[in-house]
Amino acid sequence: MARQSASVLIASFQENYEQLLRFLTRRLNGDSQRAADVVQDTYLRLAKTPDTDDEIDNPRAYIYRVAGNLAIDQIRSDRRLSARHDGDEGALEISDPKPGPEKIYLSREQIMLLDRALKELPDNARAALLMFRVEGMSHTEIADKLGVSNSMVAKYIGRALRHCRDALLAGDEK
Repeated sequence: MARQSASVLIASFQENYEQLLRFLTRRLNGDSQRAADVVQDTYLRLAKTPDTDDEIDNPRAYIYRVAGNLAIDQIRSDRRLSARHDGDEGALEISDPKPGPEKIYLSREQIMLLDRALKELPDNARAALLMFRVEGMSHTEIADKLGVSNSMVAKYIGRALRHCRDALLAGDEK
């Protein structure tokens, strides 16, 4: 009879999966990833239902009770873990907010690639991009300074950005 109970529970679980996931997401403060983990744990718990002659009157309520209990266990576990780490006063001294050597190297490499790409640009395109991005000038101001139309400024900037993007992407492939 228990295998029949387990199959009834699994069938009810499958019917109510979406509602159960929403219920647990609310219960776990909107954390859908943790809720999905608890739903999976619930399924495993239901699949391991022990052999008994007792029949479950309300499978849906039973499933929600199991899931709710597992969610409470998860919350308690998280609190214990958090309390354990909150007491670590030296933990802040260990972490260094500065980038590591690899990040520094990669950033410098990207700057060199970008500098090279800027040097390859035609004078007007480079000037338009630098005036727009570095100096914060508007398209109208750039157009007046370069003696071209606003639409030409937009084309210069678009071409320059594409060229720089392609140069960085080509450098990443190496």
